[in-house]
Amino acid sequence: MHSLLQRGNSILAYALSVLACLTFICFASTVFLNYVTDAKMNTVKVVVKNVPDYSASREKNDLGFLTFDLQTDLTSLFNWNVKQLFLYLTAEYETPSNELNQVVLWDKIILRGENAILDFKNMNTKYYFWDDGNGLKGNKNITLTLSWNMIPNAGLLPNIFASGSHSFKFPAEYTTTRM
Repeated sequence: MHSLLQRGNSILAYALSVLACLTFICFASTVFLNYVTDAKMNTVKVVVKNVPDYSASREKNDLGFLTFDLQTDLTSLFNWNVKQLFLYLTAEYETPSNELNQVVLWDKIILRGENAILDFKNMNTKYYFWDDGNGLKGNKNITLTLSWNMIPNAGLLPNIFASGSHSFKFPAEYTTTRM
């Protein structure tokens, strides 16, 4: 005869095995779905200032200011295995001192059940667009890209890029107006 602890251990081990199999089936049923969608971006206002960065060495660095438009429909990304999306807008550019610079300018969390159709006009960036030198003034190839991380109930945390990006350039002169 088995003791009460042995029987409890067997039942618990069996239940955990069944839950692990169900979790894997949950993951496998949505892992091969395509989570890419179109995004349309546009810059409305673009200026650059040369200001001291007091958080580091007090040297003057470029600080970019921009407003943007963003339109996308993310409703097709949600299924029963997606809890939320973490969206973020990045700017990528090249300077003489760095081959690749990436700056996150804006982010947003969309939970399942919330409105996933984005139509933003003339939005300000959420975070500062600092360069670690003077690489923004006159830079002709800055690319905005929308990306997102899917937070699933079970499975991988993929990083997905939207199809569609927007390239713009900063002016060749610093602005002196207040932002």
